[in-house]
Formats: sequence, C-alpha cells, structure tokens
Amino acid sequence: MQPCSFFVVVNGRNIEHYARVCFTNQECFCKIMRAISLKLNDLLGGEGLNDIDIIELYFQRDEGALEATKRKYNQQMFHTSMNILRNMQDAEECVNDTLLKAWESIPPTRPEFLGAFLIKITRNLSINKWKAKRAVRRGGDTVNLLLDELEECIPGSQIGLPEEEYEASLVTGAINEWLGSTNQIARVVFVMRYFHGESIRNICERCNMTESKVKSMLFRSRKKLKAHLEKEGIVC
Repeated sequence: MQPCSFFVVVNGRNIEHYARVCFTNQECFCKIMRAISLKLNDLLGGEGLNDIDIIELYFQRDEGALEATKRKYNQQMFHTSMNILRNMQDAEECVNDTLLKAWESIPPTRPEFLGAFLIKITRNLSINKWKAKRAVRRGGDTVNLLLDELEECIPGSQIGLPEEEYEASLVTGAINEWLGSTNQIARVVFVMRYFHGESIRNICERCNMTESKVKSMLFRSRKKLKAHLEKEGIVC
C-alpha cells in the first residue's frame, strides 16, 4: 500500500496542506480531506464548504453536512424565521427543524440551489408554527398583513396561506415565470417582502428607497402578478 500525498486549497486562497498518510479505502481518504478542509476554513474565518460539497456530505450521510450548513446559512434561516415569528426561541427552533428536514430530504432530493431550498423549508416551518399559535395572535401581526396584501392578486379562497400556494406546482411555475419577466429591483423587493417576510422599513433601508416608492412598487407588482395569473387561467 503506497502513501497518498494531497493538498487542500481553502476559499480560493493559496494555502496548501501537505501530508503523507496511508489509507485503507477511499471513504477514509474523503473523510480526512473534509475534516482538514473544514478545520482550515475555521482557522481562516471562512464560510466553509461550497454548496456542492455540502450536498455531497448529505448524500454520504456524513453529519458534518449539518455543521457545514449551519455555518453557512444559519444567519439567513434565522432572519427569515424571525421576520415571521418575531420570537427568538421559536426562530431558533425553526432553524434546528430546518436542519433536520434537510437531513431527511437529502437524499433523495438534490437541491439545485441549497440556500433557496433551506430558506423555503424555514419559511414553511415558521408559517406552520405561526398557524399553531394563531388562536392567540394579536392584530397587526406580520403574516396576516402579508396575506391581506397577497389576496389582491391571489384570492383568499385559493391561497389559504402562502406556503400552500408556493407548494402547488402550477402556481409556483406561474409565479416563477412572472418573476423572471420583471426587472431586477422589482423582483428583489417582491421576494424580500413575500418570501422572506421583510418589513417595508427594512426593504427601504436595504434597497435605499423611500417608503412610498417601495409600497408603490409592491402594489404594481401585485397587479401585474394578478394579470399574469389570470392570463394563465389560475385565477379568474
């Protein structure tokens, strides 16, 4: 059995780790390589593995996938959940549940975009948690406000709650098609508001726009979406 030499490049930087070790099988080699890569990323303050490598960890049933996922996407998942639930403990629970759901779903699912896949799970879990608590909700909560706005383009009798429509393949396809036809800033604002649950104020600050401009843009987007869904025969 011959020694195996290798080097690891982290985050595109010119950093090499050289070792001479003997392996009995390829799986052992891969595990050590991943461990070295993760350790070097920690030392460098990097975000960790890229999405393709993280997904491969899931397929190999390596629990390092959960650590890598949390390192890279924890902040985004937590932020999305907080926008809906407004409760740190509930949001943290949803993040942990998202990781569990991802572990159960991958494989067989192989997400094309891991970040979007995770945020969608977080969003749906957060809304489900909100539904469980809605018997004691107070007026003016975020989810009710978003539902009121979306009802302008998707009637309440058809949407129930947003996650039910995003899961419906027909509606999902139509919405994605419409989003692809909009200009970039309108698309960003719409997704921030109705997918991530961002407040109008946060959208204004992050996009450097006035409140009236954001509200006007969202109003026009809802009207255009409604027209597109009517054209596709999804609403009448």
